[in-house]
Amino acid sequence: MSDDYLVRIGKLIRDARQHRGWTQAQLAEALNTSQSAVNRIERGNQNISLEMIARIGEALDSEIVSLGYAGPMHLRVVGGRRLSGAIDVKTSKNACVALLCASLLNKGRTVLRRVARIEEVYRLLEVLNSIGVRTRWINDGVDLEIVPPAELDLASIDADAARRTRSIIMFLGPLLHRQDRFMLPYAGGCDLGTRTVEPHMIALRRFGLDIAATEGQYHAVVDRSVAPDRPIVLTERGDTVTENALLAAARHDGTTVIRNASSNYMVQDLCFFLEALGVKVDGIGTTTLTVHGVPTIDVDVDYSPSEDPVEAMSLVAAAVVTESELTVRRVPIEFLEIELAVLEEMGLDHDRSPEYFADNGRTRLVDLTVRPSKLEAPIDKIHPMPFPGLNIDNVPFFAAIAATAQGQTLIHDWVYDNRAIYLTDLNRLGGRLQLLDPHRVLVEGPTRWRAAEMMCPPALRPAVVVLLAMMAAEGTSVLRNVYVINRGYEDLAERLNSIGAQIEIFRDI
Repeated sequence: MSDDYLVRIGKLIRDARQHRGWTQAQLAEALNTSQSAVNRIERGNQNISLEMIARIGEALDSEIVSLGYAGPMHLRVVGGRRLSGAIDVKTSKNACVALLCASLLNKGRTVLRRVARIEEVYRLLEVLNSIGVRTRWINDGVDLEIVPPAELDLASIDADAARRTRSIIMFLGPLLHRQDRFMLPYAGGCDLGTRTVEPHMIALRRFGLDIAATEGQYHAVVDRSVAPDRPIVLTERGDTVTENALLAAARHDGTTVIRNASSNYMVQDLCFFLEALGVKVDGIGTTTLTVHGVPTIDVDVDYSPSEDPVEAMSLVAAAVVTESELTVRRVPIEFLEIELAVLEEMGLDHDRSPEYFADNGRTRLVDLTVRPSKLEAPIDKIHPMPFPGLNIDNVPFFAAIAATAQGQTLIHDWVYDNRAIYLTDLNRLGGRLQLLDPHRVLVEGPTRWRAAEMMCPPALRPAVVVLLAMMAAEGTSVLRNVYVINRGYEDLAERLNSIGAQIEIFRDI
């Protein structure tokens, strides 16, 4: 192995270790070797076998190199280019994921229009196919047809695919009506009793679902004598928690009241879909949902999920960071009004078209034109709130936007542990971000972006933020192993190229 390859592999290992949050000593302990050996490997000063590379990749849960099949995808970005023209927002990733899970409620044929062709959707399709659900892309690969079997084969579930999507937890709501006992794999990190999972359990116990988690599996038992006898109060106003409660309530033969429910975009799309299935839902768009369930759903349904407000925000951020004039079409304005109000306060110059309806006939859209603007840091901190507040998934984009503004901006990501840490990756591109604690970052602007080669952060939105900064930086940058971006965005590089970016997709050995 040449010295050049040793240096490059060493850098990849170092980046993967740092993104895992490990010290060299921790990696050495996992590999049963010395810290000095790890140090030599990372500096490219030690011969390293393919077996050792595989062991390191397994320890860090990161694909360092791949052999015998297509390796991880990387992006080479020539920055400093202005964007122009217009781009359409794709359908919502989070809505599509929820609707795939909801299709398990229906014994009939479900057709979903313009489904996002992303890795998260592919993983769920692999899971559905493995348990006997027939799925196929129709209409030149634009729409998705889903036909369930008479009986699901949960014993044959694709556990690897299930563990690569946290959305698998939303199978619990539909399956409790189909099986008295079943097992589901759960994604790494979703330990039973943690903040992200326990609210699901609290809600679903009211429908008789009892779960034990052992050896990477949810072991579920359903007591048919148990049913909600009073309103379900969610302990967390989470999107997936609300969706799981809705999915359980949809086939409960009676009326279920869900309080402290999320009214976010993907929840509303799920409610609209349930209505297409014949389930009446009162209070859509509020924090109290009343579901009039039906015990059997057997209809042929055709539904069009709405556009993705988070993708819309990322495209707006791309225009701001690259100082471009760009029209973003089909923006779900109801779910971006707070973000735009903050940007207006910062000095953003933009116009919006009259409102029109999405293909679901319910969600309000506009076309948004953004122009180069001299931005000032906002007076107040940037922080998320449940809808109709600033969307948690849009907070990272404000790190890149704030870096272009004059002054200091405090970003407080109170929802996710440690996600704010990944925003400091912008410092490698010339940013001046100071991590105050795992939830707060102080951003100093304006920024003179510079090109760099780096590993993709393991969190979706921070990864896209890094890509946007690379687009603004003069010179050529490389962003390695962008699987996480492909989980949430369809053909993002090609679509950005269509409006003036210069991004090349490539793979290593």
